[in-house]
Amino acid sequence: MLHFSRSPNPKHFSNRCSGSASWQTALVAVILCMIGSANFSFAEDKEAKPVPLNKKETVLLDKANNRLLLKGEVCLRQGVLEMLVCGKQTKEHESIISLDAKASVIHAGLLGLGAMPGRPVQFQPEFSPPQGQRIDVFVTWKDKAGTTHRRPAQEWVRHVTYRYFEASLTNVPAGVKIDPAADDGLRYDSMNQVLLHFGTMSKEKRDEFLAMSDNKPYQAAINKMFKESQPRQMKADFVFAGSGFSKLEDGSNYYQAEGGSFICVANFGDAMIDVAIESSADDSAGRSFEPYTERIPPVDTPVTVELIPRQPEKAEKTKDAEKVKNTEKKTNSAPE
Repeated sequence: MLHFSRSPNPKHFSNRCSGSASWQTALVAVILCMIGSANFSFAEDKEAKPVPLNKKETVLLDKANNRLLLKGEVCLRQGVLEMLVCGKQTKEHESIISLDAKASVIHAGLLGLGAMPGRPVQFQPEFSPPQGQRIDVFVTWKDKAGTTHRRPAQEWVRHVTYRYFEASLTNVPAGVKIDPAADDGLRYDSMNQVLLHFGTMSKEKRDEFLAMSDNKPYQAAINKMFKESQPRQMKADFVFAGSGFSKLEDGSNYYQAEGGSFICVANFGDAMIDVAIESSADDSAGRSFEPYTERIPPVDTPVTVELIPRQPEKAEKTKDAEKVKNTEKKTNSAPE
Protein backbone atom coordinates (compact mmCIF):
# COMPACT_ATOMS: atom_id res chain seq x y z
CA MET A 1 0.00 0.00 0.00
CA LEU A 2 1.46 3.33 -1.09
CA HIS A 3 0.97 6.25 1.26
CA PHE A 4 2.34 9.75 1.66
CA SER A 5 3.43 11.43 4.85
CA ARG A 6 2.02 14.54 3.21
CA SER A 7 -0.93 14.19 0.86
CA PRO A 8 -0.55 15.78 -2.58
CA ASN A 9 -2.79 18.78 -3.04
CA PRO A 10 -5.29 18.37 -5.93
CA LYS A 11 -4.99 22.11 -6.58
CA HIS A 12 -1.51 21.41 -7.95
CA PHE A 13 -3.19 19.95 -11.02
CA SER A 14 -5.86 22.57 -11.58
CA ASN A 15 -3.92 24.17 -14.43
CA ARG A 16 -4.16 21.03 -16.54
CA CYS A 17 -7.89 20.65 -16.48
CA SER A 18 -10.93 22.84 -16.34
CA GLY A 19 -13.13 20.35 -14.53
CA SER A 20 -14.18 19.95 -10.93
CA ALA A 21 -12.02 19.34 -7.87
CA SER A 22 -13.01 15.65 -8.00
CA TRP A 23 -11.38 15.35 -11.42
CA GLN A 24 -8.26 17.05 -10.08
CA THR A 25 -8.16 14.48 -7.27
CA ALA A 26 -8.61 11.72 -9.83
CA LEU A 27 -5.45 12.85 -11.63
CA VAL A 28 -3.43 12.20 -8.49
CA ALA A 29 -5.07 8.81 -8.08
CA VAL A 30 -4.23 7.87 -11.67
CA ILE A 31 -0.53 8.54 -11.08
CA LEU A 32 -0.52 6.42 -7.94
CA CYS A 33 -2.37 3.54 -9.61
CA MET A 34 0.11 3.53 -12.47
CA ILE A 35 2.93 2.76 -10.04
CA GLY A 36 1.50 -0.60 -9.06
CA SER A 37 1.21 -2.36 -5.74
CA ALA A 38 4.79 -2.01 -4.47
CA ASN A 39 5.00 -2.21 -0.70
CA PHE A 40 6.78 0.92 0.47
CA SER A 41 6.11 4.08 2.39
CA PHE A 42 6.87 7.76 1.90
CA ALA A 43 6.79 8.33 5.65
CA GLU A 44 9.83 10.30 6.78
CA ASP A 45 12.53 8.31 8.56
CA LYS A 46 15.88 9.98 9.24
CA GLU A 47 17.61 6.59 9.44
CA ALA A 48 15.95 5.10 6.37
CA LYS A 49 17.91 4.30 3.21
CA PRO A 50 16.59 5.38 -0.19
CA VAL A 51 13.44 3.41 -1.00
CA PRO A 52 12.98 1.90 -4.50
CA LEU A 53 9.73 3.08 -6.08
CA ASN A 54 9.75 0.54 -8.91
CA LYS A 55 10.72 -3.09 -9.37
CA LYS A 56 13.79 -2.26 -11.45
CA GLU A 57 14.99 -0.01 -8.60
CA THR A 58 15.87 2.79 -11.01
CA VAL A 59 13.82 5.37 -9.06
CA LEU A 60 14.58 5.71 -5.35
CA LEU A 61 13.08 8.06 -2.80
CA ASP A 62 15.59 9.48 -0.32
CA LYS A 63 13.17 11.25 2.00
CA ALA A 64 15.80 11.96 4.67
CA ASN A 65 17.85 13.99 2.17
CA ASN A 66 14.87 15.47 0.31
CA ARG A 67 15.84 14.00 -3.05
CA LEU A 68 14.75 11.53 -5.69
CA LEU A 69 17.46 9.34 -7.26
CA LEU A 70 17.23 8.17 -10.86
CA LYS A 71 19.56 5.37 -12.03
CA GLY A 72 20.26 5.74 -15.74
CA GLU A 73 23.12 5.75 -18.22
CA VAL A 74 24.71 8.07 -20.79
CA CYS A 75 23.18 7.50 -24.23
CA LEU A 76 24.35 10.56 -26.21
CA ARG A 77 27.37 12.90 -26.23
CA GLN A 78 26.88 14.76 -29.52
CA GLY A 79 23.82 16.11 -31.33
CA VAL A 80 20.99 18.57 -30.85
CA LEU A 81 19.18 18.05 -27.55
CA GLU A 82 15.53 17.98 -26.66
CA MET A 83 15.97 16.12 -23.37
CA LEU A 84 18.43 15.79 -20.56
CA VAL A 85 16.74 12.57 -19.41
CA CYS A 86 14.31 10.42 -21.42
CA GLY A 87 12.62 7.10 -20.91
CA LYS A 88 14.31 3.98 -22.27
CA GLN A 89 13.62 3.34 -25.97
CA THR A 90 11.96 6.72 -26.48
CA LYS A 91 14.19 9.69 -27.35
CA GLU A 92 17.77 8.48 -26.87
CA HIS A 93 18.79 10.18 -30.14
CA GLU A 94 18.18 13.59 -28.56
CA SER A 95 18.79 12.97 -24.85
CA ILE A 96 21.99 12.67 -22.81
CA ILE A 97 20.67 10.14 -20.28
CA SER A 98 18.29 7.22 -20.72
CA LEU A 99 16.30 5.83 -17.79
CA ASP A 100 14.43 2.54 -17.55
CA ALA A 101 11.42 3.75 -15.55
CA LYS A 102 7.98 5.26 -15.94
CA ALA A 103 7.59 9.02 -15.79
CA SER A 104 4.57 8.60 -13.52
CA VAL A 105 6.78 6.95 -10.88
CA ILE A 106 9.14 9.94 -10.92
CA HIS A 107 6.19 12.32 -10.74
CA ALA A 108 4.78 10.48 -7.74
CA GLY A 109 8.20 10.47 -6.06
CA LEU A 110 8.41 14.26 -6.41
CA LEU A 111 4.95 14.55 -4.92
CA GLY A 112 6.16 12.40 -2.04
CA LEU A 113 8.85 15.02 -1.39
CA GLY A 114 6.19 17.71 -1.32
CA ALA A 115 7.15 19.20 -4.69
CA MET A 116 4.40 21.19 -6.39
CA PRO A 117 3.83 20.76 -10.14
CA GLY A 118 2.87 23.79 -12.17
CA ARG A 119 2.06 23.61 -15.87
CA PRO A 120 3.93 22.90 -19.11
CA VAL A 121 4.79 25.51 -21.72
CA GLN A 122 1.94 27.32 -23.46
CA PHE A 123 2.30 28.48 -27.06
CA GLN A 124 -1.15 29.97 -27.59
CA PRO A 125 -2.50 32.63 -27.56
CA GLU A 126 1.06 33.76 -26.80
CA PHE A 127 4.18 32.07 -25.48
CA SER A 128 4.32 31.43 -21.74
CA PRO A 129 7.28 29.46 -20.31
CA PRO A 130 6.72 26.33 -18.21
CA GLN A 131 6.01 26.93 -14.54
CA GLY A 132 6.33 24.93 -11.33
CA GLN A 133 8.54 24.41 -8.33
CA ARG A 134 12.26 24.70 -9.05
CA ILE A 135 14.06 21.35 -9.10
CA ASP A 136 17.83 21.27 -8.58
CA VAL A 137 19.26 18.52 -10.80
CA PHE A 138 22.66 16.89 -10.25
CA VAL A 139 24.48 14.11 -12.11
CA THR A 140 26.81 11.68 -10.33
CA TRP A 141 29.11 9.14 -12.00
CA LYS A 142 32.45 7.37 -11.65
CA ASP A 143 35.34 7.78 -14.08
CA LYS A 144 37.64 4.99 -15.27
CA ALA A 145 39.82 5.41 -12.17
CA GLY A 146 36.81 4.91 -9.91
CA THR A 147 36.67 8.55 -8.80
CA THR A 148 33.16 9.79 -8.08
CA HIS A 149 32.04 13.07 -9.65
CA ARG A 150 28.90 15.06 -8.78
CA ARG A 151 28.02 18.15 -10.80
CA PRO A 152 24.95 20.30 -11.56
CA ALA A 153 23.23 18.91 -14.66
CA GLN A 154 23.50 22.29 -16.38
CA GLU A 155 27.24 21.66 -16.77
CA TRP A 156 26.46 18.86 -19.23
CA VAL A 157 24.44 21.16 -21.50
CA ARG A 158 25.58 24.09 -23.64
CA HIS A 159 24.14 26.39 -26.28
CA VAL A 160 24.49 24.94 -29.75
CA THR A 161 27.90 25.46 -31.36
CA TYR A 162 27.44 23.13 -34.34
CA ARG A 163 25.68 25.76 -36.43
CA TYR A 164 26.46 28.75 -38.63
CA PHE A 165 27.32 32.00 -36.89
CA GLU A 166 26.87 35.15 -38.92
CA ALA A 167 27.61 38.87 -38.95
CA SER A 168 26.42 41.59 -41.30
CA LEU A 169 28.99 42.70 -43.86
CA THR A 170 28.20 44.83 -46.92
CA ASN A 171 31.08 43.44 -48.98
CA VAL A 172 34.15 41.25 -48.58
CA PRO A 173 37.35 43.30 -48.36
CA ALA A 174 40.22 42.59 -50.72
CA GLY A 175 42.58 39.93 -49.40
CA VAL A 176 39.90 38.03 -47.44
CA LYS A 177 39.78 34.40 -48.53
CA ILE A 178 36.31 32.86 -48.78
CA ASP A 179 36.52 29.06 -48.87
CA PRO A 180 33.13 27.27 -48.79
CA ALA A 181 34.92 23.90 -49.05
CA ALA A 182 36.85 24.38 -45.80
CA ASP A 183 35.16 23.14 -42.63
CA ASP A 184 36.63 25.98 -40.60
CA GLY A 185 36.77 28.60 -43.36
CA LEU A 186 34.74 31.73 -44.00
CA ARG A 187 31.67 31.85 -46.22
CA TYR A 188 29.77 34.82 -47.58
CA ASP A 189 26.09 35.16 -48.43
CA SER A 190 26.04 37.96 -51.00
CA MET A 191 22.25 38.01 -51.24
CA ASN A 192 21.79 38.69 -47.53
CA GLN A 193 25.18 40.38 -47.10
CA VAL A 194 26.35 38.29 -44.15
CA LEU A 195 29.68 36.71 -43.33
CA LEU A 196 29.41 33.13 -42.03
CA HIS A 197 31.48 30.69 -40.01
CA PHE A 198 30.43 27.19 -38.94
CA GLY A 199 31.07 25.98 -35.40
CA THR A 200 33.32 27.26 -32.65
CA MET A 201 35.98 29.65 -33.94
CA SER A 202 39.35 29.05 -32.29
CA LYS A 203 41.61 31.92 -31.21
CA GLU A 204 44.11 30.84 -33.84
CA LYS A 205 41.47 31.00 -36.59
CA ARG A 206 40.23 34.35 -35.31
CA ASP A 207 43.73 35.80 -35.50
CA GLU A 208 44.22 34.28 -38.96
CA PHE A 209 41.00 35.87 -40.21
CA LEU A 210 41.77 39.25 -38.62
CA ALA A 211 45.17 39.31 -40.29
CA MET A 212 43.54 39.13 -43.73
CA SER A 213 42.23 42.70 -43.61
CA ASP A 214 42.23 45.75 -41.35
CA ASN A 215 38.79 46.80 -42.64
CA LYS A 216 36.87 47.85 -39.52
CA PRO A 217 33.43 46.37 -40.42
CA TYR A 218 35.16 43.11 -41.35
CA GLN A 219 37.18 43.06 -38.14
CA ALA A 220 33.99 43.70 -36.12
CA ALA A 221 32.26 40.84 -37.94
CA ILE A 222 35.05 38.38 -37.14
CA ASN A 223 35.15 39.40 -33.47
CA LYS A 224 31.36 39.09 -33.23
CA MET A 225 31.34 35.56 -34.64
CA PHE A 226 34.27 34.54 -32.46
CA LYS A 227 32.52 35.70 -29.29
CA GLU A 228 29.13 34.19 -30.13
CA SER A 229 30.60 30.84 -31.18
CA GLN A 230 32.38 30.13 -27.89
CA PRO A 231 30.83 27.31 -25.80
CA ARG A 232 28.32 28.67 -23.26
CA GLN A 233 26.97 26.46 -20.52
CA MET A 234 23.21 26.37 -20.01
CA LYS A 235 22.21 28.52 -17.02
CA ALA A 236 18.46 27.94 -16.95
CA ASP A 237 16.70 26.39 -13.94
CA PHE A 238 14.55 23.26 -14.19
CA VAL A 239 10.91 23.40 -13.09
CA PHE A 240 8.38 20.70 -12.20
CA ALA A 241 5.90 21.39 -15.02
CA GLY A 242 3.96 18.20 -14.33
CA SER A 243 3.04 17.14 -17.91
CA GLY A 244 -0.64 16.20 -18.34
CA PHE A 245 -3.11 13.45 -19.20
CA SER A 246 -4.74 12.26 -22.40
CA LYS A 247 -7.81 10.07 -22.71
CA LEU A 248 -7.14 6.88 -24.69
CA GLU A 249 -9.69 5.09 -26.90
CA ASP A 250 -10.34 2.51 -24.20
CA GLY A 251 -11.27 5.29 -21.77
CA SER A 252 -8.10 5.06 -19.71
CA ASN A 253 -5.87 8.03 -18.87
CA TYR A 254 -2.37 8.27 -20.35
CA TYR A 255 0.33 10.29 -18.57
CA GLN A 256 1.82 12.22 -21.49
CA ALA A 257 5.42 12.33 -20.25
CA GLU A 258 5.62 8.55 -20.77
CA GLY A 259 6.43 9.43 -24.40
CA GLY A 260 9.93 10.30 -23.18
CA SER A 261 9.69 13.91 -21.98
CA PHE A 262 11.13 13.26 -18.51
CA ILE A 263 13.55 16.20 -18.14
CA CYS A 264 13.53 18.54 -21.13
CA VAL A 265 15.84 21.27 -22.41
CA ALA A 266 13.52 22.14 -25.32
CA ASN A 267 10.00 23.21 -24.37
CA PHE A 268 7.32 20.55 -24.81
CA GLY A 269 3.67 20.54 -23.81
CA ASP A 270 4.05 17.05 -22.32
CA ALA A 271 7.19 17.80 -20.26
CA MET A 272 7.32 16.53 -16.69
CA ILE A 273 10.37 18.70 -15.88
CA ASP A 274 11.36 21.51 -18.24
CA VAL A 275 13.68 24.52 -18.45
CA ALA A 276 12.08 27.76 -17.26
CA ILE A 277 12.93 29.67 -20.45
CA GLU A 278 11.91 29.78 -24.08
CA SER A 279 13.89 27.00 -25.72
CA SER A 280 13.48 25.28 -29.08
CA ALA A 281 15.40 22.36 -30.58
CA ASP A 282 14.98 23.74 -34.12
CA ASP A 283 15.92 27.35 -33.30
CA SER A 284 19.02 28.56 -35.18
CA ALA A 285 19.22 31.73 -33.07
CA GLY A 286 21.09 29.99 -30.28
CA ARG A 287 18.26 29.10 -27.90
CA SER A 288 18.71 25.40 -28.59
CA PHE A 289 21.14 23.17 -26.72
CA GLU A 290 23.62 20.37 -27.30
CA PRO A 291 25.66 18.07 -25.03
CA TYR A 292 28.76 19.64 -23.50
CA THR A 293 30.68 16.70 -24.94
CA GLU A 294 34.00 17.28 -23.20
CA ARG A 295 32.35 17.12 -19.77
CA ILE A 296 30.27 13.99 -20.32
CA PRO A 297 31.62 10.45 -19.65
CA PRO A 298 31.49 7.76 -22.35
CA VAL A 299 28.21 6.33 -23.62
CA ASP A 300 26.81 3.56 -21.38
CA THR A 301 28.42 5.06 -18.25
CA PRO A 302 26.01 4.56 -15.30
CA VAL A 303 24.72 7.90 -13.99
CA THR A 304 22.66 8.79 -10.93
CA VAL A 305 20.44 11.82 -11.47
CA GLU A 306 19.40 13.62 -8.28
CA LEU A 307 16.18 15.62 -8.23
CA ILE A 308 16.04 17.99 -5.25
CA PRO A 309 12.97 20.22 -4.92
CA ARG A 310 14.11 23.71 -4.08
CA GLN A 311 12.19 25.03 -1.08
CA PRO A 312 10.49 28.33 -1.99
CA GLU A 313 10.88 29.76 1.51
CA LYS A 314 14.64 29.15 1.37
CA ALA A 315 14.86 30.85 -1.99
CA GLU A 316 12.99 33.86 -0.63
CA LYS A 317 15.28 34.04 2.41
CA THR A 318 18.28 34.01 0.07
CA LYS A 319 16.82 36.83 -1.99
CA ASP A 320 16.06 38.84 1.14
CA ALA A 321 19.59 38.29 2.42
CA GLU A 322 21.03 39.46 -0.91
CA LYS A 323 18.88 42.58 -0.77
CA VAL A 324 20.15 43.35 2.72
CA LYS A 325 23.76 42.86 1.61
CA ASN A 326 23.28 45.11 -1.40
CA THR A 327 21.67 47.78 0.78
CA GLU A 328 24.56 47.58 3.24
CA LYS A 329 27.08 47.87 0.41
CA LYS A 330 25.36 50.97 -0.96
CA THR A 331 25.18 52.48 2.53
CA ASN A 332 28.83 51.76 3.29
CA SER A 333 30.00 53.06 -0.07
CA ALA A 334 27.92 56.26 0.09
CA PRO A 335 29.96 59.45 0.64
CA GLU A 336 29.61 60.99 4.08
